[in-house]
Amino acid sequence: MIRLITCVLGVFLFTHSAMAETNMENKDEAPIAIAIHGGAGTITKANLSDEKEAKIRAKLDEALSAGYQALEQGKSSIEAVQTAITILENSPLFNAGVGAVYTFNGEHELDASIMDGRTLQAGAIAGVKRIKNPIQLAAQVLSHSRHVLLTGEGAEEFAATRGIKFADNRMFDTQFRYEAWQKAKTKHEQDKQAFWSQWPDYKYGTVGAVALDSEGNIAAGTSTGGMTLKQYGRVGDSPIIGAGTYANNESCAVSATGHGEFFIRYNVAADICARVKYSGKSIKAASNEVINDVLKNAGGSGGVIVLDAKGHVALPFNTEGMYRASINAKGEKYIGIYK
Repeated sequence: MIRLITCVLGVFLFTHSAMAETNMENKDEAPIAIAIHGGAGTITKANLSDEKEAKIRAKLDEALSAGYQALEQGKSSIEAVQTAITILENSPLFNAGVGAVYTFNGEHELDASIMDGRTLQAGAIAGVKRIKNPIQLAAQVLSHSRHVLLTGEGAEEFAATRGIKFADNRMFDTQFRYEAWQKAKTKHEQDKQAFWSQWPDYKYGTVGAVALDSEGNIAAGTSTGGMTLKQYGRVGDSPIIGAGTYANNESCAVSATGHGEFFIRYNVAADICARVKYSGKSIKAASNEVINDVLKNAGGSGGVIVLDAKGHVALPFNTEGMYRASINAKGEKYIGIYK
């Protein structure tokens, strides 16, 4: 009897030890992943010099690597998203932060949003003119405000209470965007109707990130300078939760870029996640349906980056190109521009 008890106890201890070891291994092997974008639109070899392409790829790589490193260090998906987007906002290469386009009146109005897939908490800001890094203010709205979306002067008033860095609106000036603004104004003055219907480049330009952390939580964030020549305090999809940004651990995380009016009308980001959650579709199938079927058939153009809780990545778009990069759960890195 004693031998039997000893034997059973030994088996129990061995099994318990093995299970604990397996759990530790599984914890150590918890997948992490990240994807980013820098906008979609008329992006071809013909209109992008080798030098500028190299700079864009390098900046995408820098932002991607910084966000992934944050995840490797055990930081949250929310922190990784902020890290990656802040780098893109600080680059004049993209329509966000420093590289923001000009409004009709020659100013810069910035929008951003961020969402936590674990809690479904979200923060967004729109129409700010003096915030150096809009994504950081959006994150403060998420964590320290009872509201989801703050706009204009009110958002900046809140920023002052949170120690957010301010900047003069002229800090966002760049020669490239200024020349594009001048060109757009000329075309608009020549034929207002033709400008909005025939000149496609005015409506593109956003940066974004989606991330999965080692705790299994996903997050999404988006930041933009909006639409070239925009008037009347226009706000696009980037700060609209469900349109340009959405995250839910039970489905996926999405950040969008493209013609914002269509992304708002068709609730693009949330629609993709709903197809994953309720129809059991993969993020690849769900996002492809929405971007290349629903949106395209409606006349909407753009793309999305999508990530699920297993670290799968999807990067569909229906334009000629989209600045995009990702590191999936297997650690495989991808950087792309053209279709």
